[in-house]
Amino acid sequence: MDHNPADTLSLEMRRITKHFGATFALDDVNFRLRKGEVHALLGENGAGKSTLVKIISGAVRPDRGEMHLDGRPYGPTDPLEGRRSGVSMIYQELNLAPHLTVEENIMLGTEVHKAGFLKRRDVRKKVRETLEFLHHPEISLDIPVRRLSVGARQVVEISRAIMDRATILVMDEPTSSLTQEDTERLFQVIRKLKDEGVSIIYISHFLEEVQAVADSFTVLRDGKNVGSGPMAEAGLEELIQLMVGQKMRDLFIRTERRRGEALLSLKNLKGKNMQEPLSLELHRGEILGLAGLIGAGRTETLRTIFGLDPLEEGSIEVVGRPGLKTKPWSRIEQGMGLLSEDRQGEGLAISRSIMDNVTLSRFAPYKRFGMLRVKKRAQAVAGWIDSLKIKALSPAQPVSSLSGGNQQKVALARLLHQEADILLLDEPTRGIDVMSKSQIYEWMSQLAAKGKALLFVSSYFPELLGVCDTIAVFYRGELVAVRPAREWGDESLMAASTTGRA
Repeated sequence: MDHNPADTLSLEMRRITKHFGATFALDDVNFRLRKGEVHALLGENGAGKSTLVKIISGAVRPDRGEMHLDGRPYGPTDPLEGRRSGVSMIYQELNLAPHLTVEENIMLGTEVHKAGFLKRRDVRKKVRETLEFLHHPEISLDIPVRRLSVGARQVVEISRAIMDRATILVMDEPTSSLTQEDTERLFQVIRKLKDEGVSIIYISHFLEEVQAVADSFTVLRDGKNVGSGPMAEAGLEELIQLMVGQKMRDLFIRTERRRGEALLSLKNLKGKNMQEPLSLELHRGEILGLAGLIGAGRTETLRTIFGLDPLEEGSIEVVGRPGLKTKPWSRIEQGMGLLSEDRQGEGLAISRSIMDNVTLSRFAPYKRFGMLRVKKRAQAVAGWIDSLKIKALSPAQPVSSLSGGNQQKVALARLLHQEADILLLDEPTRGIDVMSKSQIYEWMSQLAAKGKALLFVSSYFPELLGVCDTIAVFYRGELVAVRPAREWGDESLMAASTTGRA
C-alpha cells in the first residue's frame, strides 16, 4: 500500500498547559498538524490561540505537556531555535525593516558569505528564485519595503520564511489588511507551499475565507480544545457555535429606529487624498455603510470629514451648520467621533492606560479648579469596562496588554464617553472575534435607535447588509451608488465594487 505523505504528522502537541498567574491560557490542549496541510486555528480573542503558536515558535515555554516535530521531541527555548527547527511566524503586524530593500529583508540573518564577505551574486539569485517560486517575480529586489503594498510586503515576509527553510508556517490574520485581489494571490501562494510539503497553521476571524483555504480546523475556547476535524465537514454555524459556546442564528441584531434630520451633509466634498468629489447625507438614527474594495476612497473620505486630511473643495455641514473649522478637535467639539481602521497606529494611545484612552477626548467631567479628579475618572471608566464587557483587570491596565477585540472596545468606549452624535467607524470589526463583532453590531444598532448617526466603512459585505439602513458604494475613488440596504445583495455589492456599474 502506498504511503500518503499527507498522513505524516509534522507537529504533534499533547496536553499542553500554560497559565499566567491564576489564569489558564491553555488547559490540557492537544493539537496535530499534518505534512502539507493548512490547519485553521480558530477561537475568540483570548481563547488561547496566540499562546499556543508562541509555544510552537519558542517565544513561550509551556508549564506542562510535550511536543514532537517530524516525530522527534521538540521544545525550543527561544524563537531563533524555533526558526532553526523550521518553524516561521508571520504576524498580523508584519515584522519587516521598512528602510531596507526587499533583498536585504529577505536575506536578513541568513546572508550567504565566504571568509567574511557577502556573496552578492549568489544572494540575488536565491532571492529571485524564491520570488519566482511564489509567482511574484515582478517585485523589485532593490526597492525599499516601505514603498510596497501590504500584499507585496506579505510576500516578502513569506519569502524570508522560505529562505529559512521553514517546514511549518504560522500565519496570524494574514488577510486583515489585504485587498480581495491580494487575498486571492496569497491563497495561490499557500496552495503552492502545500504542494511543496510545507505545513501551515492559519489564524483568521474571516470564517468564509478559512473554509475556502483550510483542510482542517481546531477550535479553542477559554484555553481548551473544544473541537477539531476536516474543514469540508464543518458548516459555518457549527464553527461559530464551537467558538462562542452558543448558537448565533441572528448575528446581526437590529433595533427599531427612525430616520430623522440630516446631521452631516457633504456637498462636492474633495479632500487632498480623495480622487473625486462626492455629495452624501447622513441622518439621525441612520447607519450608512460605505462599501468598496480597499483603496477605493472610503477611508480618505472619513479622514477628510474629520479633518485629518486637508479639504480642497466643497463643503461640510454638521447639524445644519457649515463646518468651517476642519481640525479634528473642532470636529470633536461639534459632536463627531472617529474610530480609525489603524487601531494600533493612530486609533489608540497603545502604551497608555484604558482610563487615559477612554477619556482623552473629554476631560471636562473630571476637572475641578484646574485639578484632575482621578478617582471620579477611574469610576466612570470602570463603568464603561463593565457595560462594554471589556476583559481587563482595572482601568489602569495598559491598552497594549489587551486582546484585539478588547482594544477595539476601548476605542469605541472613547466615542461613547465623548457623547458623539456622529460616529465615523472605519472597519470597526476587522481582526476581532465573532462574539465581539456581535456585540459591536448590537451597540451600533442601539446607538442609531437613540438618534446617533453612524457612517460605517466595511469590506465585509454580510455585515453591511445585516447592519446598515443605507449602503453607498465606492469604486476607484468615486461614489457610484447610494441605495437602501434592502435593495442590495452580495452579488450586486460585489459587482458595483469591482466594476463601478450599479
